[in-house]
Amino acid sequence: MRRVRYEHTGGPLFLEDVPVPVAGPGELLVRTEAVGVTLPVVRKVIEAAEPIPLGGEIAGEVVAVGPGITRFREGDRVTGLCFGHGYADYALLNETIASPVPAGASAVDAVALVRSGLVALGALEAARPAPGEAALITGAASGVGHLAVQLARSRGASRVVGAVSTLGFGKAEFVRGLGADEVVAYDSEHWGAPVDYALDAVGGDLLTPAVAALTPGGRLVAYSSGGGTVRAYDLLVGAKSVIGFQMARIARNEPRLYERWREELWRLFAEGALRPAVHGEFALEDAAKAHTAIESRSNLGKVVLRP
Repeated sequence: MRRVRYEHTGGPLFLEDVPVPVAGPGELLVRTEAVGVTLPVVRKVIEAAEPIPLGGEIAGEVVAVGPGITRFREGDRVTGLCFGHGYADYALLNETIASPVPAGASAVDAVALVRSGLVALGALEAARPAPGEAALITGAASGVGHLAVQLARSRGASRVVGAVSTLGFGKAEFVRGLGADEVVAYDSEHWGAPVDYALDAVGGDLLTPAVAALTPGGRLVAYSSGGGTVRAYDLLVGAKSVIGFQMARIARNEPRLYERWREELWRLFAEGALRPAVHGEFALEDAAKAHTAIESRSNLGKVVLRP
């Protein structure tokens, strides 16, 4: 089978031929039909000291099951997060974090909706939104952010502000089309009227203006891999709070909640209330171009590989 790999920090990415993996205990062997490209993986290729397996959201057909599998069988269509080599024709998926893809949904729908949607929905839940509150979504045009904008609106936000890296690339129009009332660039001097909660997908230097955008008593949910620090004084003077959210912890420790959120996402999708957007579909051999779309911050929605 074909698999994308790289040998040193920064790449380049290249295709190699390797044997098809064998499903071990608790694992599904999936013939991949779509693979989601994420900012954390792109960052690791650029920054990690040692090469990592290129994983991420995958969707496809189960072609073999390992010992102990009870929920799935050959021929089932599934999606989930692959922690090993996911940029490949075949990938291994742990049964505990695999989800069925409902009839009528494509593999691309699945990778654009499920994992990114779970992160967006989980971050929103962590913010404890009340109807009528105002929301700020950073990374609002990203794979997670564009879903978070829609979810905040569906939960009764009175005003949704989308923050993006640039108002170019059609991002302002795209985010407004998702339901945002206002769109601001990260380097804007003012981000408008204060908001009650913020979902931050960026981290780093953006944490300071995101906290400043909160009304007194406001909450910021940080779910970015970008790091960054917040001054305690900035929280103290406004009685503000920062909440960390990690999807992996929910998947490992709260499987019933994970499943409930997944069902809610598919329900909203079926009702037309949640519309995952795909920026582009790239062939496996064009994985480097997919990474460039993420690095350049030009993507509107999810970037997907099609093996």
